[in-house]
Amino acid sequence: MKSSAIFAIAGSLAGLALLSTHIAVAQQQGGGRPQGFPQPAPEKQVTVSEIPGVIAAGATWKLLWGGPDNADGLVAAKDGGIYFAQEQPSTVGRLDAKDNFSIYVKDTHGTGALGIDYKGRLIGVERTCSDPGGHPDQCHEPAELLVLAPKRQVLASKLGDKTFWRMGELVCDSKGGVYFSDDFGTYFVDAKGKVSLVVGKEVRTNGMMLSRDEKTLYVTNGKTLVAWDVQPDGTVKNQRDFATLEAGGNGDGMAIDSEGRLYVTSGDPGIQVFSAEGKYLGVIPLPRSSSSVAFAGPNKKTLYAKGAGMKGPDGKEYRTPDGVRNNAKSIYKIDMIAQGFKGRVK
Repeated sequence: MKSSAIFAIAGSLAGLALLSTHIAVAQQQGGGRPQGFPQPAPEKQVTVSEIPGVIAAGATWKLLWGGPDNADGLVAAKDGGIYFAQEQPSTVGRLDAKDNFSIYVKDTHGTGALGIDYKGRLIGVERTCSDPGGHPDQCHEPAELLVLAPKRQVLASKLGDKTFWRMGELVCDSKGGVYFSDDFGTYFVDAKGKVSLVVGKEVRTNGMMLSRDEKTLYVTNGKTLVAWDVQPDGTVKNQRDFATLEAGGNGDGMAIDSEGRLYVTSGDPGIQVFSAEGKYLGVIPLPRSSSSVAFAGPNKKTLYAKGAGMKGPDGKEYRTPDGVRNNAKSIYKIDMIAQGFKGRVK
């Protein structure tokens, strides 16, 4: 059963939109049994401290959008806005440069993260019907790495004879290759479609990023960042721990700026910032538990971030019935001193 509502709230909540949702207890209880899904923590007030060259003290987040159907894998759009994946309704949402929301792509097979390749195509990783809040035990549709727009095309569907399952994240290089992950490993597909394994599930990849010169691949792995040296053919070697999340939490989505600094979402602590050498520089707190981040906006001087939960039109926290997974998310932006890396979209 589906219901739809759209609302806007004036002032700091301008542009907040409640999107199409199909939350139903029967869909959200895996295997017919209630699940113990926690509700997202309420929005909190945060104070931003200065990180020299990165962000000014007292900078404030602006709430742009909120919806019950997820928002993941933020990536900059050409017009200065952003795209984001909505796994449950199988759509890609878009906020334009003026923060107006629209649906950009439909029927994405549960795509859960996005990238834009060297041709300007929108790339996605599928999660199909494997949502933990649904019936993953009944899901038999393998996941694929694909071009979502302007024309659908499968880029990777197997490693040898093994299909993929519930893909997590991706990052595109400038040569036509894509690094991506699923529940069982992290992979690379080159411009000719050859798929190779980067590392198995011993590294739990959530976020992925390439250095500015694309000679280093970074991934999040719990409380650490792992790095590899990228070879000319896109394969990697020399796995090593690159940095530790000193403010706590576990790493998720990542962004990179023009100086090679890495921005790593880490749940409740916020967005942790590291130098190009792996030195911890500080944390940018987000009003909600953070999990995706991207530079976009005019001249890439705006940082966008996604947090867990949202408020409804009545100003109260959005809540689901007991046992029903709450997929609500909110998207914010903040003005930066740092500038996002302009050599790639992501």
